[in-house]
Amino acid sequence: MKTNFKFLAIIAFIGVFFNSCSSDDDGVSLKAPVISNFEYGEGSAHSTEQTAYKGSDIHLEAEITAEATVRSITLSIHAHDLDVADGEVEWEFEQEFTDAKYLAINPTFHEHIDVPTDIPSGEYHVELLVTDADGNSTEVEGHIMIMDAIALSHITIDSSVERGKDFHVEFMVNAVNGIHNITVDIHAHGLTPADGEVEWDYEAEFLDGYHEKTEVEFHEHIDVPETAPVGEYHMIFTVEDEDGITKEYETHIDVTA
Repeated sequence: MKTNFKFLAIIAFIGVFFNSCSSDDDGVSLKAPVISNFEYGEGSAHSTEQTAYKGSDIHLEAEITAEATVRSITLSIHAHDLDVADGEVEWEFEQEFTDAKYLAINPTFHEHIDVPTDIPSGEYHVELLVTDADGNSTEVEGHIMIMDAIALSHITIDSSVERGKDFHVEFMVNAVNGIHNITVDIHAHGLTPADGEVEWDYEAEFLDGYHEKTEVEFHEHIDVPETAPVGEYHMIFTVEDEDGITKEYETHIDVTA
């Protein structure tokens, strides 16, 4: 009788034990993913300085620790209250990544995002959202400065010139990818040459002293022919970098007798 009682007691204990384990398993909730070492910056250099350039790309990387399989990773980039100049458009980027390499327990996020050339320069907000198969999600955020790949500053150009003489042009160029060339285009619209005058259109490419420089002062004197018609001329200065990105500066000059 005692033997049977002990046997039944053991069976009951085992049943309670496994039922308890089953209940614990059913009630287990896995922790949300953890995002660490989130870095981003200029793509070509894999920089972590949180700056990037228009016409280039942004390098982003993060380590993800997840107890449940990752279901999706969403990246968004947007700006707040940046002035949109002529020829520019607002830029908002959002993409959900569900590549097989990310649908894992502990994936590493690594992407390069192209930056348009025609967006405003300034500070942009970066958000990375990771969601696992259980619906748990974690988000990290930060800011990145997006700047012009080519910047012109300290511009000094004569506003008028007497024909037969020259005029002075000077400005600083900063080009992160290096300067390929600087071109100057001068032309008039609607000027009718008088007797002894000849229509004047000027185009020139400047390489010497500028090619491959990342920071340089453009300083030139441009001759105006004695036969150039008097009037207003349109000028376009164009800097092209080694990646084919261009920056223009337009102005006018009056040619006088």
